[in-house]
Amino acid sequence: MAIGSQILFALLFTLGVGLFVRNMIRLRQTIFLGRPAEVGDQPKKRWQQMMRVALGQSKMGARWVPALLHLVVYVGFVIINIEVLEIVLDGFLGTHRLFAQMPGYGFLINTFEVLALAVVIAVGLFWVRRNVLHVKRLAHGELNGWPKMDANLILYIEWFLMGLFLLMNAADSQLQVLGAAHYPAVGPWAISSKIQLLMADWSVSTLVAVERIAWWLHIAGILFFLNYLYYSKHLHILLAFPNTYYAKISALGGLSNNADVQREVALMMDPSAVVPASDSGVPPSFGAKDVTDLSWNYLLQAYSCTECGRCTSECPAHQTGKKLSPRRVVMQTRDRAQEIAQQNKDLTGELDLSGALLLHDRITPEELWACTTCNACTDACPIGIDPLSIIMEMRRYLVMEESSAPLELNNMMGTIENNGAPWPFSQMDRAQWIQK
Repeated sequence: MAIGSQILFALLFTLGVGLFVRNMIRLRQTIFLGRPAEVGDQPKKRWQQMMRVALGQSKMGARWVPALLHLVVYVGFVIINIEVLEIVLDGFLGTHRLFAQMPGYGFLINTFEVLALAVVIAVGLFWVRRNVLHVKRLAHGELNGWPKMDANLILYIEWFLMGLFLLMNAADSQLQVLGAAHYPAVGPWAISSKIQLLMADWSVSTLVAVERIAWWLHIAGILFFLNYLYYSKHLHILLAFPNTYYAKISALGGLSNNADVQREVALMMDPSAVVPASDSGVPPSFGAKDVTDLSWNYLLQAYSCTECGRCTSECPAHQTGKKLSPRRVVMQTRDRAQEIAQQNKDLTGELDLSGALLLHDRITPEELWACTTCNACTDACPIGIDPLSIIMEMRRYLVMEESSAPLELNNMMGTIENNGAPWPFSQMDRAQWIQK
């Protein structure tokens, strides 16, 4: 490889990785627009949860067809991208197939090719499920527009990258047959050898051009894909690991308490109790009306969402025709955070929070009050996202900041406050039912 090609490669690689690092810094700043959260306790359990759920995909098995297809794509991409290391080193050093003389190289490339073909088939089946069979949870209205386009675009990129890999190997193998310089004899290979048959009459110059174009497009495609992740639901490829680490490890039925409310209740129950005062002299705010009121781990969850729709398909409120869709709640949380990031160049200073707020503008009280708090959505999520906690934070804001709740709930809360029970009887009369 000429020195000019090495310089071009270094520039391309530096640009691609530099943009990726910039995007990740921006993403981190956006996530930390949320409030502080104490979610780093019990690290051993969290590491175990991350390895089991994110790496081991233990929660994917509930639906075996997509689980199997996802496993093929997941394993295929992880293993095939080992080959990227050789491409990168070849690009910087000006070599060609740097590892070709290593023992087992042919076996490794053959394994990559079989996995590449498996990925092509699996991606095709994913495309059919989404665009031909119209699987219900993948055809919901909230996926119209960009979410559907994004999902399909990722499938096309995966096809493109795998196709380039096989085309590059086929041309390379044919050049080996012809004894071309700089193409060491390490082929042919399992899958690309079938494509190679179509190149039998091609000239060396044509084959070199095809192999080089495929090589450059392959690495450029990988760098493009890496940077596209920031704008895509496939950001979960990276965020599933920290998300499962920081996901809830306590029982799903345990909802978080607001420290200020807990303090007041403790004093009501025992006025003589010594309860630590609030650390802040600022009057507390309750719940969330926008993403900046949520804790940062909820924003991490929103950016980790795969939009698979398992949460919505398992939601009993959604199944009975209610407006609630847990997936939509998470997607709107992410979209609102992204809107703030786009309209604020500096996310560390005073923020411009204009635009459609999370509560009322993007998510309606009707949706929030349809939730039964059953945790079916959280249990169904393959990467531990907790839509219920986001819903509960907004419901808290409705009740405690806006005094807004369904009439039945307001009546019940009023009688609890006045009578110490949800029934409209005075405390003196509460035990009379025993007499009957």
